[in-house]
Amino acid sequence: MNGIAGKVALVSGGATSIGAAVARAFHAAGASVVIADIAEDAGRALAASLGPQALYQKTDVTSDADIAACVGAGVAAFGGIDFLVNGAVSYLDKGLQSSRAEWLHSLDVNLVSAALLLNAVVPEMMRRGGGAVVNFSSIAGKFGQAGRALYPAAKAAIIQLTRNAAMELAPQRIRVNSVSPSWTWSAPVERASGGDRAKADRVGAAYHPLGRIADAAEVARAVLFLCSDDASFITGIDLPVDGGAAMTGADGGKPAMGRLAE
Repeated sequence: MNGIAGKVALVSGGATSIGAAVARAFHAAGASVVIADIAEDAGRALAASLGPQALYQKTDVTSDADIAACVGAGVAAFGGIDFLVNGAVSYLDKGLQSSRAEWLHSLDVNLVSAALLLNAVVPEMMRRGGGAVVNFSSIAGKFGQAGRALYPAAKAAIIQLTRNAAMELAPQRIRVNSVSPSWTWSAPVERASGGDRAKADRVGAAYHPLGRIADAAEVARAVLFLCSDDASFITGIDLPVDGGAAMTGADGGKPAMGRLAE
């Protein structure tokens, strides 16, 4: 994609699963990558596999000091920051039974960290003449679901954060967008399916018109597109990467009214 090679991307949550796919995609497109994550072994292994244009920085995104250190390390290693991908995530969610501490932790990781990382990289992006940010929302932030509250609330809020930041940063030539994946072959789905990708596709087919779940690399390509010059006139949008799941509605895309005549 145009405008990625020679640039620098910071990917929070970049050591594993979808975040690692995003880091690999940036690297394959010619960018240097800062992998910010608490998963030290996985982060170091990924950076080592990518070579000198990748840096792992152990980062707890709930720590202001860690955020500042991560941005500083990226600038010191590669000269600046052009792209930010806010992919750090907590799946902690006991629905309405969640405690105040659990609510605050989930929002801190899934929402507040994205805002503070963005704020930290803005000066560096301005020095480069602009930049692009992609926040990770989710299809979970768009529909009601019994038994969950923390994760969906944070992901819904990310979309609004994206709009507000896009408006505020447009004069600085910084574009801010989000992606909303649906079921994706990643650590949570692997665990839920017992590592059976065929089963995950089979079950997921009922919810995705394209008949399967996503590969992490497909989500990564959407992220790269939004950062690339090919998306140079796109800001403030949420891009569904969901195999059509968000368009099906409560009736699953079937002619529900027709069932009344059955």
